[in-house]
Amino acid sequence: MFRKILIANRGEIAVRIIRACRELGIKTVAVYSEADREALHTQLADEAVCIGPAPAAQSYLNMESILSACIATKADAIHPGFGFLSENSRFVELCEKCNITFIGPSAKMIDKMGNKSEARKTMMEAGVPVVPGTKEPVYDAKKGMELAEQIGYPVMIKASSGGGGKGMRVSEGPEDFEENFKVAQLESVRGFADNTMYIEKYVQDPRHIEFQIIADKFGNVVQLGERDCSIQRHHQKVIEESPSVALTPELREKMGDAAVRAAKAVGYESAGTIEFLLDRNKNFYFMEMNTRIQVEHPVTEMVSGVDLIKEMISIAQGNPLSVKQEDIQFRGHAMECRINAEDPEHNFRPCPGVIEQVHLPGGNGVRIDTAVYSGYEIPPYYDSMIAKVIVHGRDRQEAIDKMRSTLGELIIDGVTTNVDFQYEILNNEDFQSGDITTDFIPKHFSCD
Repeated sequence: MFRKILIANRGEIAVRIIRACRELGIKTVAVYSEADREALHTQLADEAVCIGPAPAAQSYLNMESILSACIATKADAIHPGFGFLSENSRFVELCEKCNITFIGPSAKMIDKMGNKSEARKTMMEAGVPVVPGTKEPVYDAKKGMELAEQIGYPVMIKASSGGGGKGMRVSEGPEDFEENFKVAQLESVRGFADNTMYIEKYVQDPRHIEFQIIADKFGNVVQLGERDCSIQRHHQKVIEESPSVALTPELREKMGDAAVRAAKAVGYESAGTIEFLLDRNKNFYFMEMNTRIQVEHPVTEMVSGVDLIKEMISIAQGNPLSVKQEDIQFRGHAMECRINAEDPEHNFRPCPGVIEQVHLPGGNGVRIDTAVYSGYEIPPYYDSMIAKVIVHGRDRQEAIDKMRSTLGELIIDGVTTNVDFQYEILNNEDFQSGDITTDFIPKHFSCD
């Protein structure tokens, strides 16, 4: 049993992990940058350690500072949350060398699935459908263009490392390929210190469907259903829901089986997500695996009843899964809206500042994960997400109605947010009918 866990993250996910640890009777250590000195996670944890200046590269990405904090506070384990070091295999290796348990998969698994080129090869070998594309890494635009011609335009240029929509560009033809390749590669170098790229056929008008899996070190793998994450801006999710209206029971079972097969192919351990693209003909293709907890994990928790953070901690302690596949019963419909401090009318420009007043709604089937409070100053250095509003209803319509009611009551004064924009999406006829694809926002809204 872990006695003390250090949370190598900030914001709402750090708060979420602290609360799970508290329920388990485990003490917590928060780490924070100078910009986060007054952040909620530093106040809720049993201990808090400053790990550096405001920029993430000097604080939340500073492996040595985080490990030093862990050793100094005598923490047994580190939970990375999502983003930052959550999928950094070198950090996992350093944890192992320092005899600190990393609550997540091994470095080998992260390398195998976190590198998109390697993941594609692994999935092909496991019989999981993949989007047609390059089998080997691509490093220069000239070679990339040759391969794009073979695959057929349009193509998606992707960074092999990282996520969050960074290092991704669509090329419509040879005339724009070189520029898009160089921009995507530069983003990859800046964001992930990796110039490795790969190219795949661009699936037009797809849905983004992902399956949550949990796996222990005894070879047990359970899938906890899908999330439809098709509502996106700049390749980043805005609204997520479960179940997806696009899946028949037969297709759901087929995709769930593929997700389990994918996890078993790498001997995966911990919580993870298998992401698929679903085209209009109901063909699905493996896109990538996220070897960490996802922002949208509460959606799955609401419909499955499984606490994913607690399950991750238990797996890391060497315990078998607390549930079997036959134990999982999905109930109702869950939906999550990401609340960002940003201006949708100006290309979703981040809007940091001081929150003057906050009112967080409640009620049956309403959950809000956040780290904001009245007087809290949103720093300009990190992601703009400040809260997640999650609702659960008997069916999709009830979930939509409940979300509209909840957003209508939510008050965050002092900064510009996307709350009104979320409301507009919920009121859109196509959204209400379930006719959604990954280009839903650019198709229906002008956000320049």
